[in-house]
Amino acid sequence: MADFKRHTARRILEQLETERCDWLLHEFQHFRAGHKAGSEHQIWQEGFHPQAISNDEMMLQKLEYLHNNPVKRGLVASSEHWRYSSAHEWCAGAVPVMRCDKWR
Repeated sequence: MADFKRHTARRILEQLETERCDWLLHEFQHFRAGHKAGSEHQIWQEGFHPQAISNDEMMLQKLEYLHNNPVKRGLVASSEHWRYSSAHEWCAGAVPVMRCDKWR
């Protein structure tokens, strides 16, 4: 998980720098944990708690949680407005809801 977070954080920061998305880079810098002396920005929350998704209801709960994170942070007024989210596709019905038993 640490390798995944490190790799994706680097890629996200590179993309934001390429797009000159200074306001978001500033957010990642401002909310960096104080003890993170080795990095200028913090993309991911510390730790992780893996949880098996056992049914459609749980899958939708987790997806809704992810989609609502930018809204909770005050970055957008509605989840489908967050550019880096699939929420707008789900609202439009473009992404079919897949049953958990198809993932096995």
